[in-house]
Amino acid sequence: MIWTGDINRPYALDAEVGLYDTTLRDGEQTVGVVLEPEQKLEIARGLSAAGIGRIEAGFPRVSPEDYEGVRLIAAAGLEAEVWGFSRAVRGDVEALVELGVRATVIESPLSDLKLQAYGMDREEILKRVRDAVSYAVENGITVCYFGVDGTRADRDFLRRAYETGLDAGATEIAVVDTLGIASPDAAYELVGSLTDLGVPVHWHGHNDFGLATAAAVAAVRAGARWIHGTVNGMGERAGNASLGEIALALQALYGLDTGLKLDRVRTLSRRIQELTGLELDPWKPLLGENLFRRESGAVASQFHDPPSIEPYSADLVGAERSIVLGKKSGIDSIRLKLEELGIEASQERQRELLAAVKRLGAEKRGLVTDEEFRALLR
Repeated sequence: MIWTGDINRPYALDAEVGLYDTTLRDGEQTVGVVLEPEQKLEIARGLSAAGIGRIEAGFPRVSPEDYEGVRLIAAAGLEAEVWGFSRAVRGDVEALVELGVRATVIESPLSDLKLQAYGMDREEILKRVRDAVSYAVENGITVCYFGVDGTRADRDFLRRAYETGLDAGATEIAVVDTLGIASPDAAYELVGSLTDLGVPVHWHGHNDFGLATAAAVAAVRAGARWIHGTVNGMGERAGNASLGEIALALQALYGLDTGLKLDRVRTLSRRIQELTGLELDPWKPLLGENLFRRESGAVASQFHDPPSIEPYSADLVGAERSIVLGKKSGIDSIRLKLEELGIEASQERQRELLAAVKRLGAEKRGLVTDEEFRALLR
């Protein structure tokens, strides 16, 4: 089902890595997106059924609706772990305690640019981290300290902040590329520099330079245990890392199973598109509608042999292969479409149909539908 050859075999990964989904919090920060509590519960159930290891249910202090969404998800008995989100603020943690959430990321800014924007200094941030983390731990909550804009932070202070969070009781840390500025090389180096702290390291990346998937893979190679992202790559600006893309790359190119059931991701993707009103580019990896649709005549001539024209099978990702007609079609496209529709036609008639299809596709500057093709037949 995977036809990538041997080129990646020397770079195979032997590691344990899980997926941490933040669609319901960071993903909802996509401009114009609002999800109702019941919709968030539906998505959470879909994520859990698809094999996501951890689901960030949301930030309950944003609004009563967010509070209700976290409550519903925390009480749903999902197989996936349910995590919350909190700033390094006691009131945020108190809301999680009220809701019975047993694990959370606790965030604070780390870069001087962020600190200046908030009007805070380094010592104040460290005090807030100590207080919030220790309070959460005292109330039985597992904590991952989440250092915002860590990829632009002073490296000595970055490490000091992580050590402060761990001393206060955090048991995991998240390296956070808030603005998506880390190259894969930088992601690898930064994550690798923190593994000696002896706790699971998360990687949270954004896609502002189109490198979110590559940076996530590099983080895994450096030792990251959890990779954050969203369905469809939703999120602010250019979006978050797309968990489906990362899982596909890790499995197909590096031989590493994340637990994600790839054949369920497209269905979940379509449902979230329906709920948010956001459509994806048809050429988007894993999820795009064009991945297994063939218009080119040269490619259609190889349609009977998927490994010759596709790097992985449609079955792997729960998709269907199809032939579509248009200006770029060839005689094999016509033959295959006729077979699909259960119609017989002579070779001469097929050539006539090809000319008509090319002409109509050029005129309408788009595909020729099956209904239009039947009309041409008549």
